[in-house]
Amino acid sequence: MSGPSRPGRGADAGDTDPERTGSPASRHVATRLAGIGRRLAFTSVPGLSGSVVNPPVWRASTHLYDDTAALRAGTKDNADGQFFYGRRGGPTQWSLAEALSALEPGAAGTVLFPSGVAAIAGALMASVRPGERLLITDNAYDPSRRMGLGLLARFGVQPVFFDPLDLEGFRELCAMGAGAVLLESPGSLTMEICDVTTLAGIARAAGAMVLLDNTWAGPTGFQALAHGCDGAILALTKHVGGHSDLMMGSVTANKRLYPALRTTAQALGQVVSPDDAALALRGLRTLDLRLRQQAATALVIARWLRGRDEVAAVLCPMLDSAPGHDLWQRDFSGGCGLFSFVLKGQDDAARARLIDALTLFGIGYSWGGYESLVLPVDPGRDRSVRPWPPAGLDAGDRFAIRLSIGLEHADDLIADLAQAFATMRAA
Repeated sequence: MSGPSRPGRGADAGDTDPERTGSPASRHVATRLAGIGRRLAFTSVPGLSGSVVNPPVWRASTHLYDDTAALRAGTKDNADGQFFYGRRGGPTQWSLAEALSALEPGAAGTVLFPSGVAAIAGALMASVRPGERLLITDNAYDPSRRMGLGLLARFGVQPVFFDPLDLEGFRELCAMGAGAVLLESPGSLTMEICDVTTLAGIARAAGAMVLLDNTWAGPTGFQALAHGCDGAILALTKHVGGHSDLMMGSVTANKRLYPALRTTAQALGQVVSPDDAALALRGLRTLDLRLRQQAATALVIARWLRGRDEVAAVLCPMLDSAPGHDLWQRDFSGGCGLFSFVLKGQDDAARARLIDALTLFGIGYSWGGYESLVLPVDPGRDRSVRPWPPAGLDAGDRFAIRLSIGLEHADDLIADLAQAFATMRAA
């Protein structure tokens, strides 16, 4: 923002500060990320002048009341911003939840979870009941699939996998009844972009709750609630944390889902560390900058891979030749550094030689940090409906590699990939 500001006025103050000019929601996302979650109630001390930039880390299990009347009144207000007990969080967690809610138009609130998988579990358990059908996109994150087939199935939920690109097939499934639908766009590993708006409309017309794992683009690249979803799930471990040093998840929900989501999380005793919440808030401030850089580098590398004889397909929705690119252009305002590619006519041993020869890519799970990562992936193991390899690829083109592009320079990453391809061919 331009011009001088009083201490504590560099923030959006929860979008409620009457002294500000203009609408905070209309500002560029980079500007908003610098201010959200920094209201004076979280960054100042009553009776003292001035404030601090970042909400302090409030470590507390016990919250104290002024008297018995206040104690009794505390049980009547189940909302962030009200002291009650440490399990309901404190100012550090509340500031993070408020910031995440501010990024999703139509949000009633955000609930924090100790991991991305915990967030998926909390959202599903708040959305579907025993005996109901849960429709799960066939290209969902593997723990989401296993949750439907395992934990939720044991509680009487009926998991049904569907092809997210088959709109009429999905319409027929919804007509048969569903308590909730879990979407992911782009899909895990294979990166298909689905028409979230149309799918959500079909599902909600049938009475189903609609959830989207939105970790790939996040709220700065795709606003899930505005596209018809009831809940937006994020693994904050990835982009929001951004430095590979915390585990956390979140679900930002509309009025239809939020009450059940909050009470479900509380019934399960879900809480996040205030220290981790502070790390997530720190990562949030540079989220837009990092995502733009990583997406730009990823696109350079994807284009380079597209020209390699050893590559059968590059699965990157930002790439103009990729299936679903038109939907990505229509619905998304940003991307990230995560994508996959498929080796042409190679076997698992060749894939391992390539990966092991890389020096700038760490071999490990997760993604979205500042460092580049590589992982062998076999989507066919985690599909019930969509075929692998997909149409257009030969049966021998099935060994895939997932890249998470970090903040290294594109030239250096390409040089590393080039020498790794040479090592693979030499053997």
